[in-house]
Amino acid sequence: MHLTLILGTRPQIIKSAPFIHLTSQDPQISLSIIHTGQHYDYEMTKIFFEELSLPEPVANLNVGSGT
Repeated sequence: MHLTLILGTRPQIIKSAPFIHLTSQDPQISLSIIHTGQHYDYEMTKIFFEELSLPEPVANLNVGSGT
């Protein structure tokens, strides 16, 4: 089974971390993360991926905060 998780804000990243870790333990589940890029500076968000040991997003949509 393949799941795609779309995350946009830092609170969403933090709240999704337990789910991401749980699904990564199941070999029957592959997970892709897409980041909406709501924050103009990805470095502000990247620290959460690193600190929470989450996989890098497969895509960044760079939508910014104006959408």
